[in-house]
Amino acid sequence: MLKKPIPEQTELEMVTLDSLVPADHLLRKIDSVINFSFIHDRVADLYCADNGRPALDPVRMFKALFIGYLFGVRSERQLVREIEVNVAYRWFLRLKLTDKVFDASTLSQNRRRRYRDASVAQDIFDGIVEQALDHGLVEGSVLYTDSTHLKANANK
Repeated sequence: MLKKPIPEQTELEMVTLDSLVPADHLLRKIDSVINFSFIHDRVADLYCADNGRPALDPVRMFKALFIGYLFGVRSERQLVREIEVNVAYRWFLRLKLTDKVFDASTLSQNRRRRYRDASVAQDIFDGIVEQALDHGLVEGSVLYTDSTHLKANANK
């Protein structure tokens, strides 16, 4: 006799977020060698220490943008949706399963207002790439370029 399983979505299960992320996941490898804490020192002058509402942690914000770039998520709204459901992303960002994910507008407003100076983002990007080079995650031996051919809309 074949029984159909009845899914119990309300059962209490004891798991750790760490146990849900595969040992060979790319984000685990990155997390083991890249130290993102330098971001705090680089952006300290952009935050007020004793005034205003609590800000989104800049390390968490840049890690989220890093996830979006790394996995090809082009929209900040889509990135937030992906973080909400992807356990590996939550683990990388140090978010618990029950933590509310920041709003997409928080990412875009920070990027547009607080980090409008391009040198801040470039310095952080360079710091991450330098660490990746030091640990052999990237080589820099291959150069990719976009050579898309488009028809010109001139002289028709």
